[in-house]
Amino acid sequence: MFAPGAQLGSYQILAPLGAGAMGVVYRARDLRLDREVAIKILPDTHTANPEARRRFLQEARAASALDHVNICTIHGIEETEDGQHYLVMACYDGETLQVRIARGPLDLATASDVITQVAHGLHHAHSAGVVHRDIKPANVLVTRRGVVKILDFGLAKLEGMATMTQAGSIVGTLSYMSPEQVRGLPLDTRTDIWSAGVVFYELLAGRGPFEGETLMTLPRAITQGTIPIPIPTRGDVPAPVTQILRRMLARDRSDRYPSMAALLDDLQRVMAAAPAATAVYSAVYSAISDIRTVPSIAVLSFTDMSAAKDQEYFCEGMAEELINALTALDGIHVAARRSAFQFKGAAGDVAEIGRRLNVGAVLEGSVRKSGTRLRVTAQLVDVGNGYHIWSERFDSEVEDVFAVQDEIARRVVDALRVKLLGDADQPLVLRHTDNLEAYHDYLMGRHCRFTLYDIRRAIESFERAAQRDPGYARAHAALADCFNVLGLYGALPSHAASARARASAMRALESDPTLAEAHAALAQGLFLFDWDWAGAEREFRHALELEPASVETRCWYGYFLAATGRPDAGLAEVRTTGDRDPLSAYAASYASVILYVARHYDAAILEAQRALAIQPGFGVAVNSLALTYAALGRFGEALEHAEMLVDVGGRTAHALQTLGMVLARSGRQDKARAILGELEQRARAAYVSAICQADIHAALGETDAAFALLEQAWTERAPTLHTLRFESSDSLRSDPRWDDLVQRLAFPA
Repeated sequence: MFAPGAQLGSYQILAPLGAGAMGVVYRARDLRLDREVAIKILPDTHTANPEARRRFLQEARAASALDHVNICTIHGIEETEDGQHYLVMACYDGETLQVRIARGPLDLATASDVITQVAHGLHHAHSAGVVHRDIKPANVLVTRRGVVKILDFGLAKLEGMATMTQAGSIVGTLSYMSPEQVRGLPLDTRTDIWSAGVVFYELLAGRGPFEGETLMTLPRAITQGTIPIPIPTRGDVPAPVTQILRRMLARDRSDRYPSMAALLDDLQRVMAAAPAATAVYSAVYSAISDIRTVPSIAVLSFTDMSAAKDQEYFCEGMAEELINALTALDGIHVAARRSAFQFKGAAGDVAEIGRRLNVGAVLEGSVRKSGTRLRVTAQLVDVGNGYHIWSERFDSEVEDVFAVQDEIARRVVDALRVKLLGDADQPLVLRHTDNLEAYHDYLMGRHCRFTLYDIRRAIESFERAAQRDPGYARAHAALADCFNVLGLYGALPSHAASARARASAMRALESDPTLAEAHAALAQGLFLFDWDWAGAEREFRHALELEPASVETRCWYGYFLAATGRPDAGLAEVRTTGDRDPLSAYAASYASVILYVARHYDAAILEAQRALAIQPGFGVAVNSLALTYAALGRFGEALEHAEMLVDVGGRTAHALQTLGMVLARSGRQDKARAILGELEQRARAAYVSAICQADIHAALGETDAAFALLEQAWTERAPTLHTLRFESSDSLRSDPRWDDLVQRLAFPA
């Protein structure tokens, strides 16, 4: 055992995390990269055991070959001077299913979500020829953000590798072994399906299907006994889920699902058909299972092959331009940017990517820039068989990038046999500026805005683009969007943000009256700062008429409808994005917020958890969970997510507002007042929206102080004053001043 503070190579031991048959795990700090890691060390008692050492190294080979969101990441394997091997792994903040189940059974939605993520991880492992052979609750961790991580590949079997156990020997954990595993027969991927079925059963029942059996009777129970399905204690489990469980736990493996992909198809079909309050489309992957009758494609972010590795922004921009060009065509379905870019940098199986995105073809490529020369390679891959439909290399000058983009788009159109309407000679990729430097600045701004989440740097890039080409409408529209966001989150006073956003949107529309994103930015400003409900709705609708496939505009419009008293219509708008953007944390987060507004709290939690599984730490989802848990009186979970909001985004006024409200509502008044003091002190030196403090006073029951600040928020035109009708302001509803404010806001009937 290593004591805290001990050093192992370049790692400093911080604390023990646990121990298993094949190793002791410590939390440690990587002194070179300054990050926390987990280190798994073969116990001293096993060091001299050749088979234990082989298994330990086998885990390294098996797990390090797998790169998937639901599989624990292996950073490497190292060896001490005295020959002791240890694994260096990612360190996750969460708990194993073993710990979670000890508190009782999970609700249907959460259990289904967890097992779906487990199935995704195992499907990836199986596709790489790896069978886990020891799936059990202790080997499945759920991070505090709801992402499942499969652990411990110490018993994994790699396809084509000689077995490390003697014929007829048994490896694994008996309660979760398949019948063929108990009998010592050769194993395939279906043994993991059985073990996952036992885990699924335990998640729902709070106990395993063979609990109560002794060590002597357990093997017979697994191979011959009766499995109590339907689960006697869970009358809420619908028949389709029971059928899935029954098939996973079929004793004859030929009666089980033939693969994890087949299991996932059934899980997703059942969950997608469930009512909104209980449906989990899958926390990570919620692709619709329809059969497409039109060509469909996902365009992945291109790979930067330049020597300096400084063209990431350009690679993203190349893919985005192709997405926009193809989306504008009739007769082709194109996966949205947010979903397609989930696979950026992943060495994934194209068939798996296509299945998750529900498309028939995937376009991938690379960019190599050297001086003024540009080399772009692109290949279109058939998801069904993995074969290239076509691939080509384009060598050109950098200034010819628009022609290269258009040529790639045309090759895709020809390959997918999409019929072009109108003038076939018209370029597919629209050229919004002739200034190449302005175009590069615009792409860098998009990269900062949507990949780095650095709005200040995005604004600098967009402003440079607009200065280089004053008629560049897209740069002005992007600036309007950024200023709206700064105003919404209180980084700029409302009047300043509103003025900058409106001026930029109008400048964009002067250059291009048909630019959808400019109308969308104008709509946001009318909604947030002007409280011009009719004008905002008109502009949102016009933007969607011009660009119906815009996920961002659709979500904003959905939220606008919910905020103005039409949550059902708003949710319907956001739901329409699911087919095009199945892996969008953005859309799932907006669905969660709308469900919170509609007071459908259980469904709001599910959508927020789905968003966080797709993109851990996504602020909108974290905030929605904090408010939703508080509405349900689940203050421990509310506080956890309010603190996470501060951890993820810093001590912004918006994050402190949520934290202060949750602290006050949970009875921690002194801490809530400390947050108020922090906001008041900050307001003396910089802008802080009055509504941030008003909401905390309201949660503390200090009504007069709350209304005084709400009046100030009215004067400053605080962009979140429309939340007065949300659950978080219920404590003020009985006061006539609340009615007065709502009447002045003049929401549509």
